[in-house]
Amino acid sequence: MKVEIYTHPYRLQDVLTLVFSPLIHMAVETVLYDLLGITPNASEDEIKKAYRKKARDIHPDKNRNDPNAATKFQEMAAAYEILSDPDTRILYDEGGMEGLQGGRSGGPSMDDIFAQFFTGGSGGFSFGFDMGGGPSRFGRQNDSVLPHEVTLEDLYNGKTVKMNMEKQVLCSSCKGSGAKGHAKPKQCSTCEGSGRAYIKTQLPGGQMAVSPQRCEACKGKGENLREKDRCKKCKGSGTVKEKTRQEIFIEKGMADQQRIVLAGAGDEEPGVSAGDVVFVLKVLPHDSFERNGNDLLVKVKITLSEALLGFSRILLTHLDGRGIKVTSPPGKIFQPDSTIVIRGEGMPIYKRSDTKGDLFVLFEIEMPSEDWLRSVDQQALANLLPPKKPEIQPEPKIVDEANFEEIDVRSQSFPASQDFFDHGFANQRDAINDEDWEDEDDDEGDTFDDYAGGGPAEPECRQQ
Repeated sequence: MKVEIYTHPYRLQDVLTLVFSPLIHMAVETVLYDLLGITPNASEDEIKKAYRKKARDIHPDKNRNDPNAATKFQEMAAAYEILSDPDTRILYDEGGMEGLQGGRSGGPSMDDIFAQFFTGGSGGFSFGFDMGGGPSRFGRQNDSVLPHEVTLEDLYNGKTVKMNMEKQVLCSSCKGSGAKGHAKPKQCSTCEGSGRAYIKTQLPGGQMAVSPQRCEACKGKGENLREKDRCKKCKGSGTVKEKTRQEIFIEKGMADQQRIVLAGAGDEEPGVSAGDVVFVLKVLPHDSFERNGNDLLVKVKITLSEALLGFSRILLTHLDGRGIKVTSPPGKIFQPDSTIVIRGEGMPIYKRSDTKGDLFVLFEIEMPSEDWLRSVDQQALANLLPPKKPEIQPEPKIVDEANFEEIDVRSQSFPASQDFFDHGFANQRDAINDEDWEDEDDDEGDTFDDYAGGGPAEPECRQQ
Protein backbone atom coordinates (compact mmCIF):
# COMPACT_ATOMS: atom_id res chain seq x y z
CA MET A 1 0.00 0.00 0.00
CA LYS A 2 1.29 3.39 -0.97
CA VAL A 3 0.69 6.26 1.37
CA GLU A 4 1.21 9.83 0.30
CA ILE A 5 1.22 12.77 2.71
CA TYR A 6 0.11 16.16 1.43
CA THR A 7 0.69 19.46 3.10
CA HIS A 8 -1.96 22.17 3.12
CA PRO A 9 -1.68 25.83 4.01
CA TYR A 10 -4.68 25.63 6.42
CA ARG A 11 -3.86 25.81 10.10
CA LEU A 12 -4.90 22.98 12.39
CA GLN A 13 -7.29 25.38 14.15
CA ASP A 14 -9.03 26.11 10.82
CA VAL A 15 -9.40 22.42 10.03
CA LEU A 16 -10.85 21.62 13.49
CA THR A 17 -13.27 24.52 13.19
CA LEU A 18 -14.39 23.33 9.76
CA VAL A 19 -14.91 19.75 10.95
CA PHE A 20 -16.47 20.32 14.35
CA SER A 21 -18.30 23.60 13.77
CA PRO A 22 -21.64 21.96 12.89
CA LEU A 23 -21.39 19.67 15.91
CA ILE A 24 -20.56 22.54 18.25
CA HIS A 25 -23.47 24.57 16.90
CA MET A 26 -25.87 21.68 17.49
CA ALA A 27 -24.50 21.07 21.00
CA VAL A 28 -24.88 24.62 22.23
CA GLU A 29 -28.23 25.51 20.60
CA THR A 30 -30.08 24.94 23.91
CA VAL A 31 -27.26 25.24 26.41
CA LEU A 32 -28.55 28.56 27.77
CA TYR A 33 -32.02 27.11 28.22
CA ASP A 34 -30.49 24.09 29.94
CA LEU A 35 -28.65 26.36 32.39
CA LEU A 36 -32.02 27.79 33.47
CA GLY A 37 -33.76 24.42 33.38
CA ILE A 38 -36.38 25.47 30.80
CA THR A 39 -37.36 24.54 27.26
CA PRO A 40 -36.65 26.71 24.17
CA ASN A 41 -40.34 27.60 23.85
CA ALA A 42 -40.54 29.04 27.39
CA SER A 43 -42.34 32.35 27.80
CA GLU A 44 -40.77 35.51 29.22
CA ASP A 45 -42.50 34.93 32.56
CA GLU A 46 -41.23 31.35 32.69
CA ILE A 47 -37.69 32.55 32.00
CA LYS A 48 -37.92 35.12 34.78
CA LYS A 49 -39.39 32.61 37.27
CA ALA A 50 -36.73 30.03 36.40
CA TYR A 51 -33.98 32.59 36.92
CA ARG A 52 -35.27 33.62 40.34
CA LYS A 53 -35.58 30.01 41.47
CA LYS A 54 -32.12 29.12 40.18
CA ALA A 55 -30.63 32.23 41.77
CA ARG A 56 -31.94 31.17 45.16
CA ASP A 57 -30.86 27.54 44.80
CA ILE A 58 -27.33 27.93 43.43
CA HIS A 59 -26.25 31.25 44.96
CA PRO A 60 -22.63 30.97 46.23
CA ASP A 61 -23.67 32.08 49.72
CA LYS A 62 -25.89 29.00 50.00
CA ASN A 63 -23.31 26.64 48.49
CA ARG A 64 -20.08 27.63 50.22
CA ASN A 65 -18.76 24.07 50.13
CA ASP A 66 -19.00 23.96 46.34
CA PRO A 67 -15.83 25.47 44.80
CA ASN A 68 -17.66 25.89 41.47
CA ALA A 69 -20.70 27.66 42.93
CA ALA A 70 -19.63 31.14 41.80
CA THR A 71 -18.98 29.96 38.23
CA LYS A 72 -22.32 28.13 38.03
CA PHE A 73 -24.14 31.21 39.29
CA GLN A 74 -22.40 33.49 36.82
CA GLU A 75 -23.10 31.20 33.88
CA MET A 76 -26.76 30.92 34.84
CA ALA A 77 -27.10 34.71 35.26
CA ALA A 78 -25.39 35.35 31.92
CA ALA A 79 -27.80 32.90 30.26
CA TYR A 80 -30.72 34.82 31.75
CA GLU A 81 -29.37 38.14 30.47
CA ILE A 82 -29.29 36.78 26.92
CA LEU A 83 -32.65 34.98 26.97
CA SER A 84 -34.56 37.73 28.79
CA ASP A 85 -33.84 40.19 25.98
CA PRO A 86 -36.07 39.48 22.93
CA ASP A 87 -33.43 40.69 20.45
CA THR A 88 -30.55 38.58 21.75
CA ARG A 89 -32.86 35.60 22.29
CA ILE A 90 -33.84 35.62 18.61
CA LEU A 91 -30.19 35.79 17.59
CA TYR A 92 -29.37 32.90 19.91
CA ASP A 93 -32.33 30.79 18.75
CA GLU A 94 -31.38 31.28 15.12
CA GLY A 95 -27.64 30.85 15.34
CA GLY A 96 -26.61 29.76 18.80
CA MET A 97 -23.76 31.58 20.50
CA GLU A 98 -22.24 32.31 17.10
CA GLY A 99 -25.43 34.09 16.11
CA LEU A 100 -24.85 36.62 18.86
CA GLN A 101 -21.57 37.76 17.33
CA GLY A 102 -22.18 40.90 15.36
CA GLY A 103 -25.93 40.33 15.60
CA ARG A 104 -26.67 43.92 16.52
CA SER A 105 -24.96 47.25 16.24
CA GLY A 106 -22.39 47.66 18.94
CA GLY A 107 -23.06 44.14 20.20
CA PRO A 108 -20.51 42.16 22.20
CA SER A 109 -18.10 39.79 20.55
CA MET A 110 -17.90 36.10 21.26
CA ASP A 111 -14.97 36.76 23.58
CA ASP A 112 -17.12 39.29 25.44
CA ILE A 113 -20.00 36.86 25.81
CA PHE A 114 -17.85 34.15 27.36
CA ALA A 115 -15.73 36.60 29.33
CA GLN A 116 -18.84 37.85 31.10
CA PHE A 117 -19.19 34.46 32.79
CA PHE A 118 -16.06 35.08 34.81
CA THR A 119 -16.15 38.83 35.54
CA GLY A 120 -16.21 39.66 39.27
CA GLY A 121 -17.46 42.90 40.70
CA SER A 122 -17.09 44.66 44.02
CA GLY A 123 -19.73 43.50 46.45
CA GLY A 124 -21.20 40.99 44.02
CA PHE A 125 -21.04 39.64 40.50
CA SER A 126 -20.84 41.82 37.43
CA PHE A 127 -21.52 40.72 33.88
CA GLY A 128 -21.40 44.05 32.08
CA PHE A 129 -18.99 45.00 29.35
CA ASP A 130 -20.18 48.50 28.59
CA MET A 131 -16.96 50.51 28.38
CA GLY A 132 -18.94 53.75 28.57
CA GLY A 133 -19.59 53.36 32.27
CA GLY A 134 -23.37 53.01 31.95
CA PRO A 135 -25.44 49.85 32.30
CA SER A 136 -25.23 47.55 29.31
CA ARG A 137 -27.82 45.19 27.92
CA PHE A 138 -25.87 42.34 29.49
CA GLY A 139 -25.10 44.20 32.74
CA ARG A 140 -26.00 43.27 36.28
CA GLN A 141 -26.46 45.60 39.21
CA ASN A 142 -24.06 45.40 42.12
CA ASP A 143 -25.42 43.92 45.31
CA SER A 144 -26.73 46.15 48.10
CA VAL A 145 -24.96 45.19 51.32
CA LEU A 146 -26.74 46.21 54.54
CA PRO A 147 -25.68 45.56 58.17
CA HIS A 148 -28.33 44.00 60.40
CA GLU A 149 -27.95 43.95 64.18
CA VAL A 150 -28.97 40.79 66.02
CA THR A 151 -28.77 39.56 69.60
CA LEU A 152 -27.27 36.31 70.82
CA GLU A 153 -30.83 35.24 71.62
CA ASP A 154 -31.75 35.71 67.94
CA LEU A 155 -28.94 33.40 66.85
CA TYR A 156 -29.79 30.84 69.54
CA ASN A 157 -33.54 30.66 68.90
CA GLY A 158 -33.79 31.74 65.27
CA LYS A 159 -35.94 34.67 64.17
CA THR A 160 -38.03 35.86 61.24
CA VAL A 161 -37.67 39.58 60.50
CA LYS A 162 -40.15 41.46 58.31
CA MET A 163 -39.19 44.90 57.06
CA ASN A 164 -40.42 47.59 54.71
CA MET A 165 -37.96 48.55 51.99
CA GLU A 166 -37.93 50.92 49.04
CA LYS A 167 -36.43 49.80 45.76
CA GLN A 168 -36.10 51.08 42.23
CA VAL A 169 -38.23 49.14 39.70
CA LEU A 170 -38.92 49.44 35.99
CA CYS A 171 -41.66 51.89 35.15
CA SER A 172 -44.89 50.04 34.39
CA SER A 173 -46.04 52.68 31.91
CA CYS A 174 -43.06 52.63 29.55
CA LYS A 175 -41.67 49.17 30.50
CA GLY A 176 -38.35 50.78 31.34
CA SER A 177 -37.80 52.54 28.04
CA GLY A 178 -38.40 56.01 29.49
CA ALA A 179 -40.31 56.93 26.31
CA LYS A 180 -43.92 57.97 25.85
CA GLY A 181 -45.94 55.83 23.48
CA HIS A 182 -43.90 54.72 20.47
CA ALA A 183 -41.32 57.47 20.75
CA LYS A 184 -37.74 56.45 20.07
CA PRO A 185 -34.59 57.94 21.58
CA LYS A 186 -32.22 59.87 19.33
CA GLN A 187 -28.49 59.45 19.10
CA CYS A 188 -26.65 61.62 21.62
CA SER A 189 -25.11 64.54 19.81
CA THR A 190 -22.43 64.99 22.43
CA CYS A 191 -20.83 61.54 22.19
CA GLU A 192 -22.32 60.58 18.79
CA GLY A 193 -23.82 57.42 20.26
CA SER A 194 -20.65 56.00 21.79
CA GLY A 195 -21.63 56.75 25.39
CA ARG A 196 -18.14 58.10 25.99
CA ALA A 197 -16.74 61.57 26.05
CA TYR A 198 -13.01 62.24 25.68
CA ILE A 199 -11.51 64.63 28.20
CA LYS A 200 -8.25 66.43 27.56
CA THR A 201 -5.90 66.86 30.49
CA GLN A 202 -2.69 68.85 30.46
CA LEU A 203 0.30 66.94 31.84
CA PRO A 204 3.51 68.39 33.30
CA GLY A 205 5.73 69.60 30.47
CA GLY A 206 2.84 70.93 28.42
CA GLN A 207 1.76 67.60 26.91
CA MET A 208 -1.93 66.78 26.55
CA ALA A 209 -3.52 63.47 27.55
CA VAL A 210 -6.89 62.28 26.30
CA SER A 211 -8.92 59.92 28.53
CA PRO A 212 -12.39 58.42 27.89
CA GLN A 213 -15.13 59.04 30.44
CA ARG A 214 -18.84 58.42 30.60
CA CYS A 215 -20.82 60.94 28.62
CA GLU A 216 -22.82 62.98 31.10
CA ALA A 217 -25.28 64.20 28.48
CA CYS A 218 -26.70 60.70 27.94
CA LYS A 219 -25.37 59.01 31.13
CA GLY A 220 -23.35 56.62 29.00
CA LYS A 221 -26.34 55.29 27.04
CA GLY A 222 -25.39 56.86 23.73
CA GLU A 223 -28.90 58.14 23.12
CA ASN A 224 -31.36 60.66 24.53
CA LEU A 225 -35.08 61.29 24.59
CA ARG A 226 -36.54 64.65 23.75
CA GLU A 227 -38.38 66.28 26.63
CA LYS A 228 -41.77 65.91 24.95
CA ASP A 229 -41.14 62.21 24.27
CA ARG A 230 -40.41 61.29 27.88
CA CYS A 231 -42.74 59.08 29.92
CA LYS A 232 -44.80 61.21 32.29
CA LYS A 233 -44.68 58.67 35.11
CA CYS A 234 -40.92 58.16 35.33
CA LYS A 235 -39.85 61.45 33.67
CA GLY A 236 -37.79 59.50 31.15
CA SER A 237 -35.64 57.64 33.66
CA GLY A 238 -37.34 54.30 33.01
CA THR A 239 -37.62 53.55 36.74
CA VAL A 240 -39.80 54.52 39.70
CA LYS A 241 -39.56 53.96 43.46
CA GLU A 242 -41.64 51.16 44.91
CA LYS A 243 -42.17 50.08 48.52
CA THR A 244 -41.79 46.37 49.14
CA ARG A 245 -42.10 44.11 52.18
CA GLN A 246 -39.16 41.77 52.61
CA GLU A 247 -38.66 38.91 55.02
CA ILE A 248 -35.41 37.38 56.21
CA PHE A 249 -34.99 34.31 58.36
CA ILE A 250 -32.17 34.26 60.89
CA GLU A 251 -31.38 30.59 61.29
CA LYS A 252 -30.28 28.99 64.54
CA GLY A 253 -26.51 28.90 64.95
CA MET A 254 -25.72 31.69 62.47
CA ALA A 255 -22.58 33.66 63.27
CA ASP A 256 -21.35 37.22 63.37
CA GLN A 257 -20.69 38.62 59.85
CA GLN A 258 -22.71 35.83 58.22
CA ARG A 259 -24.64 36.94 55.13
CA ILE A 260 -28.30 36.48 54.28
CA VAL A 261 -29.00 36.99 50.57
CA LEU A 262 -32.27 38.04 48.96
CA ALA A 263 -31.62 37.15 45.33
CA GLY A 264 -32.82 39.71 42.81
CA ALA A 265 -34.31 42.01 45.46
CA GLY A 266 -32.06 44.97 44.62
CA ASP A 267 -32.69 48.01 42.44
CA GLU A 268 -33.64 47.52 38.79
CA GLU A 269 -32.45 49.51 35.80
CA PRO A 270 -33.42 49.29 32.14
CA GLY A 271 -31.44 46.51 30.48
CA VAL A 272 -29.80 45.56 33.77
CA SER A 273 -30.70 42.59 35.92
CA ALA A 274 -31.48 43.46 39.52
CA GLY A 275 -28.75 42.77 42.04
CA ASP A 276 -29.14 41.03 45.39
CA VAL A 277 -29.86 42.56 48.77
CA VAL A 278 -27.32 41.16 51.23
CA PHE A 279 -27.81 41.49 54.98
CA VAL A 280 -24.62 41.11 57.03
CA LEU A 281 -25.30 40.05 60.62
CA LYS A 282 -23.72 42.13 63.38
CA VAL A 283 -24.05 40.51 66.80
CA LEU A 284 -24.54 42.86 69.73
CA PRO A 285 -22.57 42.23 72.96
CA HIS A 286 -24.46 40.20 75.57
CA ASP A 287 -24.63 41.06 79.25
CA SER A 288 -24.09 37.49 80.48
CA PHE A 289 -22.98 35.12 77.72
CA GLU A 290 -19.95 35.02 75.46
CA ARG A 291 -19.68 32.84 72.38
CA ASN A 292 -16.77 30.86 70.98
CA GLY A 293 -17.81 28.98 67.87
CA ASN A 294 -20.51 26.57 69.01
CA ASP A 295 -19.67 26.93 72.72
CA LEU A 296 -20.93 29.44 75.28
CA LEU A 297 -19.30 30.87 78.41
CA VAL A 298 -21.24 32.40 81.30
CA LYS A 299 -20.17 33.68 84.71
CA VAL A 300 -22.29 32.68 87.72
CA LYS A 301 -21.93 33.95 91.28
CA ILE A 302 -22.20 31.50 94.17
CA THR A 303 -22.00 32.28 97.88
CA LEU A 304 -19.16 31.24 100.16
CA SER A 305 -21.41 28.67 101.81
CA GLU A 306 -22.28 27.19 98.38
CA ALA A 307 -18.59 27.03 97.48
CA LEU A 308 -17.88 25.13 100.72
CA LEU A 309 -21.04 23.08 101.24
CA GLY A 310 -22.38 22.65 97.70
CA PHE A 311 -25.64 23.69 96.04
CA SER A 312 -28.70 22.42 94.17
CA ARG A 313 -30.49 25.30 92.44
CA ILE A 314 -31.21 27.04 89.15
CA LEU A 315 -27.84 28.59 88.32
CA LEU A 316 -28.86 30.63 85.27
CA THR A 317 -31.55 31.50 82.76
CA HIS A 318 -30.55 30.31 79.30
CA LEU A 319 -30.90 32.23 76.02
CA ASP A 320 -34.25 30.55 75.32
CA GLY A 321 -35.67 31.39 78.75
CA ARG A 322 -35.13 27.95 80.30
CA GLY A 323 -33.79 27.68 83.81
CA ILE A 324 -30.70 25.48 84.14
CA LYS A 325 -30.65 23.65 87.48
CA VAL A 326 -27.40 22.10 88.67
CA THR A 327 -26.61 20.01 91.76
CA SER A 328 -23.01 19.72 92.94
CA PRO A 329 -21.74 16.39 94.30
CA PRO A 330 -21.42 15.98 98.08
CA GLY A 331 -18.09 17.04 99.56
CA LYS A 332 -17.03 19.12 96.57
CA ILE A 333 -15.40 22.50 97.39
CA PHE A 334 -15.31 25.11 94.65
CA GLN A 335 -12.16 27.19 94.40
CA PRO A 336 -12.33 30.78 93.09
CA ASP A 337 -12.68 30.80 89.27
CA SER A 338 -13.59 27.11 89.13
CA THR A 339 -15.21 26.11 85.82
CA ILE A 340 -17.67 23.37 84.93
CA VAL A 341 -18.98 22.34 81.51
CA ILE A 342 -22.55 21.32 80.73
CA ARG A 343 -22.56 19.24 77.57
CA GLY A 344 -25.05 20.03 74.84
CA GLU A 345 -26.19 23.37 76.28
CA GLY A 346 -24.10 25.61 74.01
CA MET A 347 -25.08 27.24 70.70
CA PRO A 348 -27.13 25.30 68.15
CA ILE A 349 -24.90 24.18 65.30
CA TYR A 350 -25.78 25.92 62.03
CA LYS A 351 -27.85 23.70 59.72
CA ARG A 352 -27.87 21.05 62.50
CA SER A 353 -29.87 22.87 65.16
CA ASP A 354 -30.77 19.66 66.96
CA THR A 355 -27.07 19.43 67.92
CA LYS A 356 -25.48 21.98 70.24
CA GLY A 357 -22.06 22.88 71.56
CA ASP A 358 -21.15 23.04 75.25
CA LEU A 359 -21.87 25.56 77.98
CA PHE A 360 -18.94 26.57 80.22
CA VAL A 361 -19.88 28.00 83.63
CA LEU A 362 -17.26 30.07 85.44
CA PHE A 363 -17.96 30.43 89.17
CA GLU A 364 -17.29 33.67 90.99
CA ILE A 365 -17.44 33.33 94.79
CA GLU A 366 -19.45 36.09 96.42
CA MET A 367 -17.97 36.95 99.81
CA PRO A 368 -20.29 37.84 102.71
CA SER A 369 -20.79 41.48 103.68
CA GLU A 370 -19.32 43.24 106.70
CA ASP A 371 -22.81 43.52 108.19
CA TRP A 372 -23.11 39.75 108.11
CA LEU A 373 -19.72 39.38 109.78
CA ARG A 374 -20.77 41.69 112.64
CA SER A 375 -23.95 39.69 113.15
CA VAL A 376 -22.23 36.35 113.85
CA ASP A 377 -19.99 34.98 116.60
CA GLN A 378 -16.61 35.65 115.01
CA GLN A 379 -14.71 33.42 117.42
CA ALA A 380 -17.04 30.52 116.71
CA LEU A 381 -16.67 31.22 113.00
CA ALA A 382 -12.88 31.24 113.32
CA ASN A 383 -13.02 27.85 115.00
CA LEU A 384 -15.06 26.48 112.09
CA LEU A 385 -12.95 27.92 109.30
CA PRO A 386 -9.50 26.66 108.28
CA PRO A 387 -6.69 28.30 110.29
CA LYS A 388 -5.06 31.50 109.11
CA LYS A 389 -1.72 31.30 107.29
CA PRO A 390 1.33 31.49 109.56
CA GLU A 391 4.04 34.14 109.25
CA ILE A 392 6.57 33.81 106.45
CA GLN A 393 9.48 31.65 107.47
CA PRO A 394 12.27 32.51 107.80
CA GLU A 395 11.09 35.93 108.90
CA PRO A 396 12.77 38.83 107.00
CA LYS A 397 15.28 40.83 109.05
CA ILE A 398 13.42 44.08 108.33
CA VAL A 399 9.63 44.27 108.61
CA ASP A 400 7.73 47.50 107.88
CA GLU A 401 4.15 48.04 108.97
CA ALA A 402 2.20 49.36 105.93
CA ASN A 403 -1.17 51.04 105.60
CA PHE A 404 -3.46 50.31 102.66
CA GLU A 405 -6.47 51.68 100.86
CA GLU A 406 -8.94 49.92 98.54
CA ILE A 407 -8.76 50.72 94.82
CA ASP A 408 -10.01 49.28 91.52
CA VAL A 409 -6.79 48.47 89.71
CA ARG A 410 -8.69 47.78 86.46
CA SER A 411 -9.52 51.48 86.17
CA GLN A 412 -5.88 52.51 86.56
CA SER A 413 -3.14 52.62 83.98
CA PHE A 414 -1.53 49.30 84.85
CA PRO A 415 0.83 47.50 82.43
CA ALA A 416 -0.70 44.06 82.86
CA SER A 417 -2.43 41.93 80.26
CA GLN A 418 -6.19 41.56 80.25
CA ASP A 419 -5.82 37.90 81.22
CA PHE A 420 -4.11 39.05 84.41
CA PHE A 421 -7.52 40.29 85.56
CA ASP A 422 -10.04 38.42 83.41
CA HIS A 423 -9.65 34.70 83.03
CA GLY A 424 -10.51 33.99 79.42
CA PHE A 425 -11.91 30.80 78.04
CA ALA A 426 -8.41 29.37 77.75
CA ASN A 427 -7.79 29.74 81.46
CA GLN A 428 -11.09 28.21 82.44
CA ARG A 429 -10.67 24.89 80.70
CA ASP A 430 -7.21 23.50 81.16
CA ALA A 431 -7.97 19.81 81.38
CA ILE A 432 -10.86 17.44 81.89
CA ASN A 433 -11.10 15.73 85.24
CA ASP A 434 -11.52 12.00 84.86
CA GLU A 435 -14.59 12.07 87.08
CA ASP A 436 -17.93 13.19 85.56
CA TRP A 437 -20.47 14.73 87.89
CA GLU A 438 -24.07 13.69 87.56
CA ASP A 439 -27.03 15.19 89.35
CA GLU A 440 -28.74 12.88 91.82
CA ASP A 441 -32.15 13.89 90.39
CA ASP A 442 -32.01 13.18 86.65
CA ASP A 443 -35.29 14.99 86.04
CA GLU A 444 -34.10 18.32 87.39
CA GLY A 445 -30.36 18.44 87.07
CA ASP A 446 -27.77 18.57 84.32
CA THR A 447 -24.67 16.51 83.73
CA PHE A 448 -21.47 18.56 83.81
CA ASP A 449 -17.71 18.09 84.06
CA ASP A 450 -15.27 19.89 86.33
CA TYR A 451 -12.13 21.46 84.91
CA ALA A 452 -8.83 21.60 86.79
CA GLY A 453 -5.26 22.50 85.85
CA GLY A 454 -2.64 20.59 83.93
CA GLY A 455 -4.07 19.83 80.51
CA PRO A 456 -4.59 21.31 77.05
CA ALA A 457 -6.15 24.76 76.93
CA GLU A 458 -9.54 25.59 75.43
CA PRO A 459 -9.56 28.38 72.81
CA GLU A 460 -10.33 31.74 74.37
CA CYS A 461 -14.00 32.69 74.29
CA ARG A 462 -14.60 35.79 72.20
CA GLN A 463 -17.84 37.71 71.96
CA GLN A 464 -19.23 37.23 68.45
